[in-house]
Amino acid sequence: MEKSSLFDSMRQAVENELHDSIDRLIIEKNSELYQMLCYHMGWEGEGAGIEAQGKRIRPIISLLCASVIHPEWQKALPAAAAVELLHNFSLIHDDIQDKSLLRRGRPTVWNKWGVAQAINAGDTLFTMSHMALLNSIKNVNAEITIKAAKILHQTAMEITHGQYLDLSFEDKREVTLSSYLAMINGKTAALLGCSSELGAMMAGASSEQAKICKQFGISLGLAFQIQDDWLGIWGNSSLTGKSTESDILSRKKTLPILYALSQEGEFKNKWEKEELTLEMIPELVKLLENNGAQAYTQKMGDKLITDAGKALDQLNQNNEGMEALRKLINTLTRREK
Repeated sequence: MEKSSLFDSMRQAVENELHDSIDRLIIEKNSELYQMLCYHMGWEGEGAGIEAQGKRIRPIISLLCASVIHPEWQKALPAAAAVELLHNFSLIHDDIQDKSLLRRGRPTVWNKWGVAQAINAGDTLFTMSHMALLNSIKNVNAEITIKAAKILHQTAMEITHGQYLDLSFEDKREVTLSSYLAMINGKTAALLGCSSELGAMMAGASSEQAKICKQFGISLGLAFQIQDDWLGIWGNSSLTGKSTESDILSRKKTLPILYALSQEGEFKNKWEKEELTLEMIPELVKLLENNGAQAYTQKMGDKLITDAGKALDQLNQNNEGMEALRKLINTLTRREK
């Protein structure tokens, strides 16, 4: 993410708010549970630091949307912490379900402490996210706080449903493009929409402005995931750190693959009837390109990027926060890793 003085200020404020939220809500600060939380958040343990913490994209988006509406973006800090804690709850549980051994280059929580205790750590972050949001009452009135809490609860449901769909796709022979888009809307886009909406609300946005910010976040989230799908096949593995063969070899149902399967062509015949090998990858990639899967994925991503920009246009604002959001669209959706 492109750095700026505003970004740096927000990043540090988010980290302070996250520390404060966990320290304020944890029962015992010398417990192993507290250690697990601090480890997962990237604050403690071998490899701790900025890389282990991640980019904090969601809370930064909350604060940027707030700053577009009103200069006092600090009012949105409890909401920003809430969405990041909710995101990290989902990461811990996803790692368990996916049996992922590493997260940001370090052993996952379940890999270090076992599945049972990792579930406890995830559940703790889930609860903390909702309690952190209630701390917004110090900055905004009770009506806005309650409305925001309802939005966060609904988003948690959407995230869980998205993960359910993702897991269910592994055992399904056929997955439609519409089902796939519903899945990534839940897993990726819903929380970005929530982050944007809550940030705007905390800064005093009107209902219409908050709705526009939500749509911006959803479009950005969908574009982000679709770019990820594109990189999984056509990216530079030395930049992404991920093999460009793995999505095909594992028969992962990403957007370009699902589009190709829907075309009922040679790609589908080979995908469904043959045992996939590393030697087949160049031919399969060529078939994806020939039947328009690469172009379709790029076109859909470009449309969503345009939609995100158009949403910002509707706010009719010209300030530092708006400039940062426009740069963010390009950074997240034109990335090479």
